[in-house]
Amino acid sequence: MFVVIFKAEIAQLDAEYHQFALQLREKALSEYGCIKFESYTENQQEIALSYWNSLENIQRWKQDSLHQLAQQKGHERWYKRYSVEVCVVQRQYTKEQ
Repeated sequence: MFVVIFKAEIAQLDAEYHQFALQLREKALSEYGCIKFESYTENQQEIALSYWNSLENIQRWKQDSLHQLAQQKGHERWYKRYSVEVCVVQRQYTKEQ
C-alpha cells in the first residue's frame, strides 16, 4: 500500500476550492482506486493523506484533467507553497476497544 502526503501553506480558500475538494475526493475514491482519503486544516496549514494500492493508480490520478485543473488553481490562488510525498506503508496497526 502507498500513501500520498500533500502538505500546503494556505494563501486563501474560496467557495470554488471547497467545490473542487468535494468533487476530487469522490472522483479519486470512485474512479481511481483510492482506498481512503483524509484531510486536516489548522492555522493556515493543510495536510491530506490518500491511500492507494498501486503506483499506477496514483499516476493515473495525477493525470486526471479535473485534478490537473485543481493543481493549477492551487498553484495560482489557493496555496502559497505545497509539497507532495509518495510513501510505501510498511506496516499498519489498529487497536479498537
